[in-house]
Amino acid sequence: MCIRDRRGDVAELLERSARRLGTGMSARVAALIARGRALLADPELAEPYFQAALADATGEQWPFERAQTRLDYGEWLRRQRRIAEARPLLSAALATFQRLGARPWIERAQTELRAAGVEAGDVVPSAFAELSPQQQQIVRLAARGLTNREIGEKLFLSPRTVGSHLYRVFPKLGITARSQLRDVLEGTLSGAGVQSREGTVGGPPAPGAHAADTAW
Repeated sequence: MCIRDRRGDVAELLERSARRLGTGMSARVAALIARGRALLADPELAEPYFQAALADATGEQWPFERAQTRLDYGEWLRRQRRIAEARPLLSAALATFQRLGARPWIERAQTELRAAGVEAGDVVPSAFAELSPQQQQIVRLAARGLTNREIGEKLFLSPRTVGSHLYRVFPKLGITARSQLRDVLEGTLSGAGVQSREGTVGGPPAPGAHAADTAW
């Protein structure tokens, strides 16, 4: 069986799954299906599917999958000789892979960036440095093990506000657990990529009054 026939079989399976899920599929599944369609489509037909996979900002809750899509789209743009459009996507993908410590994907993104004429060594700013000063303070204190209530007392904020900041910060840092904050800070100070686990998928729970005091 030739590669095109196998691709056709996989595409048929993908569409069958999409029909079975119907309109009730989650934003995450919808993005994965759109990415699958982009990868299986003929090159000249792929772009709308890549755009659909990245259209919903909810996808930022799953940074690894989002970065994979950005890398795929950036590769496609580069092969279409649309280099200027490819570079930001490839840089963003590399930034996420470095934060997650996903070494094979880091290497792939760096290779693509070099092919797009970018030296990949210094292209990615620290995600921590991109946070607001107040968010950086909260992250430092949380990494030391302080509860949201204790952080709030030091910064004159309510525990709920602290929890809300952390909820927004986690996806930006590419992490899914409070225990990973120490790794983020160590990676920022050393200049090394963050070696975080990818076992937990999705973002932290939405902060509530009780969760802000305990679970976070």
